[in-house]
Amino acid sequence: MSSLIFVFLLVLLVPYTVRSEETSFDQNYQVTWGYNHATSFKDGKEIQLMMDASSGGSGFGSKMLYGSGFFHMRIKVPGRNSAGVVTAYYLTSHQQGNQDTHDEVDFEFLGNKEGKPYTLQTNVFVNGVGNREQRHHLWFDPIKQFHDYEILWNQHQIVFYVDKIPIRVYKNKSNIGATYPSKPMQIEASLWSADWATDGGQTKIDWSYAPFNASFQGFDVSGCQTQILNDQQCASDSYWWNNKTFWQLDDAQQKQYEDAKKYITYDYCQDRMRYPTPPLEC
Repeated sequence: MSSLIFVFLLVLLVPYTVRSEETSFDQNYQVTWGYNHATSFKDGKEIQLMMDASSGGSGFGSKMLYGSGFFHMRIKVPGRNSAGVVTAYYLTSHQQGNQDTHDEVDFEFLGNKEGKPYTLQTNVFVNGVGNREQRHHLWFDPIKQFHDYEILWNQHQIVFYVDKIPIRVYKNKSNIGATYPSKPMQIEASLWSADWATDGGQTKIDWSYAPFNASFQGFDVSGCQTQILNDQQCASDSYWWNNKTFWQLDDAQQKQYEDAKKYITYDYCQDRMRYPTPPLEC
């Protein structure tokens, strides 16, 4: 193998194999609400959000906005009886404009009674319209240790990854009239209570199990900083996540994606009572 080819392959592999464990929380993020319920550990390399009956929870966000990127976080969600508890990691434009027209790309961990599985819900909002939920029961228990949750966002697709396995792909089909997130978005994470989160809202939060704690690690960011709508610079292939390699899943990822479908418990694209005619992006 020539040295040139070796270097090229190394560049392609670096985004998947190297994570900056030295990036502190304060470098790229700040607590945005519930300030006295967010605690820093390990010299700023880990943040714990806490929720009890005296608070609505806590949250933090990135200091910058991004127009594309490969975003990741290592998360350990609350254990014990976490019914009604939501741990979220997402991209959103809601801080920068009208909430009714915001874009958003969500990971939401919906808690459950002790011994019952967490539900991982993903969603995509465009111009304030969501209702694109997909739900999974994970192949591991997310309360026991940290796992990687990642979002690839470029001009061709949004891919949700769990431990580097693609579990959902949302393609850019704007050429046929489907909508696609285009607004600059902030990275956010939060811990909060929601009446709808467990058993369709039938099981409520039990505050006797409080406090609930969610922990986060991995605060380096790979993203194109911008405040401009549809910033063409953020589509440049000078950013590795915009390289043609990331316009679609490769064969190995496609197989992982197909295998992960067996963990789906709900897909709005298949919900004919809700959508007799499937949405365009489906």
